[in-house]
Amino acid sequence: MISDPNLIVGMEHAEDAGVYKLRDDLAIIQTVDFFTPIVDDPYIFGQIAVTNALSDVYAMGGRPLTAMNIVCFPIKKMDISILRRILQGGLEKMREAGVILVGGHSVEDDELKYGLAVTGVIHPDKVLLNRGGRVGDKVILTKPLGTGIVSTVLKGGLADEELVKKSTECMTTLNKEAADLMVGMPDVHACTDITGFGFLGHACEMVEDSAVGMKIHAAAVPYFPEIREFVEMGVIPAGLHRNRQYRANLIDVEESCPDWMVDILFDPQTSGGLLIVLPADQAEQLIGKMRAQGIKEAALVGEIIAEPRGKVLVV
Repeated sequence: MISDPNLIVGMEHAEDAGVYKLRDDLAIIQTVDFFTPIVDDPYIFGQIAVTNALSDVYAMGGRPLTAMNIVCFPIKKMDISILRRILQGGLEKMREAGVILVGGHSVEDDELKYGLAVTGVIHPDKVLLNRGGRVGDKVILTKPLGTGIVSTVLKGGLADEELVKKSTECMTTLNKEAADLMVGMPDVHACTDITGFGFLGHACEMVEDSAVGMKIHAAAVPYFPEIREFVEMGVIPAGLHRNRQYRANLIDVEESCPDWMVDILFDPQTSGGLLIVLPADQAEQLIGKMRAQGIKEAALVGEIIAEPRGKVLVV
């Protein structure tokens, strides 16, 4: 692997984005993300895709500046008006984030896909990694879980409008405000965002091959309460099973945590919340600030522990 003294974050540890130092007080953050539609409305799909792509920059503690569209579109099968609505939704969300669209690239493809390549900025000394928690630190989650399950329920024609609305609002809510409050705290030790690997998958990334572990209090984790019924019925995404199989060896679940909740903790999320690790006293302050700013679902969900090292304990 090619090394460079100015490369702060590369591909070594499954970080959310790459970071490269330009000068002593400035580094750029680069990330790319795109996927197939998870909702029927093209405009909403565009908003979700952009919100999701920008999240990686927020998770690093940075500020996104510019973006380039990535489009795969079946021009022979779909009307161009669908693409126009997707791009309109994405552009509106970029404007909300203060991000400038500077270009992009499109190809003809049998399957519709949309997303962004994003460039952000940060001070080289203030980059947040997805590991670095210390024993006694608390763990905060800023959004409820369940978007993957809701998407599966929607595809099966079982979801009611209220549940879909909740999930959509969650996926189209930028992590900008939560990140702004987070970087205002003096001692954030680690952060990541919850996406396709699910809550427990990303929690594992924060402690894997490290000198600490993480304890998660399942009863404290926010989720859409309506999804429990569907989980118990077995209406869950295939990605949930893959997440469980991939990380099973790093997770210990106590009998007090019901099986349906474990499924929710493995649910692959789209445009999920931030998972933040910081000292206990500051965690309480941050939760208070978030709730005061309308981030009502933000919750203290766990803590960093000395044992078992490199594993996540769910109680």
